[in-house]
Amino acid sequence: MLKVGVLGAYHLGKIHLRLLNQSEKYNLVGFYDADEANGKKVEAEFGYTFFDSIESLIDAVDVVDIVTPTLSHYDCAKQAIAKGKHIFIEKPITNTVEEAEHIRQLLAEHNLRGQVGHVERFNPAFLAVRDEIKSPMFIETHRLAEFNPRGTDVPVVLDLMIHDIDIILSIVKSKVKNISASGVSVISDTPDIANARLEFENGCVANLTASRISLKRMRKARFFQKDAYISVDFLEKKCEVVKMKDAPENPGDFDMVLQNAEGIKKQIYFDNPKVADNNSILDELETFADAINNNTTPIVTLHDGTEALRVATQIINCF
Repeated sequence: MLKVGVLGAYHLGKIHLRLLNQSEKYNLVGFYDADEANGKKVEAEFGYTFFDSIESLIDAVDVVDIVTPTLSHYDCAKQAIAKGKHIFIEKPITNTVEEAEHIRQLLAEHNLRGQVGHVERFNPAFLAVRDEIKSPMFIETHRLAEFNPRGTDVPVVLDLMIHDIDIILSIVKSKVKNISASGVSVISDTPDIANARLEFENGCVANLTASRISLKRMRKARFFQKDAYISVDFLEKKCEVVKMKDAPENPGDFDMVLQNAEGIKKQIYFDNPKVADNNSILDELETFADAINNNTTPIVTLHDGTEALRVATQIINCF
């Protein structure tokens, strides 16, 4: 079992603490929070050991789980790497691409492992259809949330849209060649609602919408490719695959057949893959433990996190 410590003990940090405490792959040593009052409150309520300094926690563990505000990711990661610790770092990886590149460089120099918390990669609905998404040419995503002041320290692109940016970059094996976007600040100092259009060198186009001032929650993605349409509901953990194949000469009474202007007939059929029940956050943390123990590449690398941040930054620069 890997000795792990958590930096940050607010909403998401407390979730990480609970799951790491349950995990059979980690030994939770304790946590550090810059807010001493909050740290002592969490210690009293849950029994996790509160360290009085970031240095003492880092010294006591093999893995540092960074769940602090984005602005502090860079400094926390540097301190952990300098002491030879593997790092799990929540999304977005850092505040700037330059910081992310430096963290990647330091990690490689120290021969350590790092993973970024892009948790939707572990969403069971996405996992159920991931292998079906082969060469999408049009992608549409909607990620809407009700207003919560907790995430307003960063633009909605870094708070919400970056999840879908990472999913898209993991699927489309081509470089982004053009980005256009617009964003509006409604209640915060940074954009609360944004739309972006990503154009890839292979011709694929992705249209992303994110809002944190919606009246309802939504986290959906739709992928269109030749002879197939695939939808993923990340919130409800549901998915659907609609495929087309050459129609049989003598279709059955209940077969759905379409004919185009050229007279080509296609049969439509539905596939609803089984969605396994899982805890996505626990899975991302435990697969990182596997990567460390087996000396393999983490599922969401620091390179992946850096590229998602790079595209997110380019979107923000369009505003």
